[in-house]
Amino acid sequence: MKNFFITGTDTDAGKTVLTSLLIGAFKEIGLDVLPMKPAQTGCEDNIPDLDYICNVGNIHKTSKLVELMAPACFQSPCSPHLAAEKEGKSISLDMLLDAFDSLKKIVPHVLVEGAGGLMVPLNRKETMLDLINKFNLPTVIAARPGLGTINHTLLTVQILKQSAIPVAGVVFIHSNQEAEDFTTQDNIKTIREFGGINFLGSIPYEPMLDTTNPPCFNALPDKIKIESIKIVKKLLI
Repeated sequence: MKNFFITGTDTDAGKTVLTSLLIGAFKEIGLDVLPMKPAQTGCEDNIPDLDYICNVGNIHKTSKLVELMAPACFQSPCSPHLAAEKEGKSISLDMLLDAFDSLKKIVPHVLVEGAGGLMVPLNRKETMLDLINKFNLPTVIAARPGLGTINHTLLTVQILKQSAIPVAGVVFIHSNQEAEDFTTQDNIKTIREFGGINFLGSIPYEPMLDTTNPPCFNALPDKIKIESIKIVKKLLI
């Protein structure tokens, strides 16, 4: 069984898009998998990131399954620790671990998507980094391909390595239609050289994914599906 934690170099780095595509790719090659979003804010009428992932991954949600996949949901669109406090609650890492362990009993593969970056607080003492340590998972980093990504990505790699957390690799997520240029390729080379990590792939921009109600994986263009499956196969080696 292989499970992974998907983190990002920052908020809106592409974690949710990447997680949803990996879920779809796992299923496309015949593997049972479920997503988990341990802490989700901005939940009023729905659970935004989990709903997005389940749409792309074609995951049938039952109320019991949702409780495990998204065990800590809060209304305010802010950092998880603050959103919880506004509702008079506190996020317990042990509670999140219990949900994760329950998911592992249902399927052989679980992909866990973090919130923001590594140092986002979950409560007044613990961060997303502490949660990754508690879950004991190798981490996939979602990163932007453009200017600034070298610094952001290498800082993320550094803190993961300092915490003895295995880095499965980096994936670039394109959020606009700008074509790759010489800087993108050098960003890949430089991150590999300085970070000593794998570059797993690059997801091109796709307008169908740039929406709150994306289609299922099979309806996406072949270039997206092929690249996503390549990334999954690299992770499973």
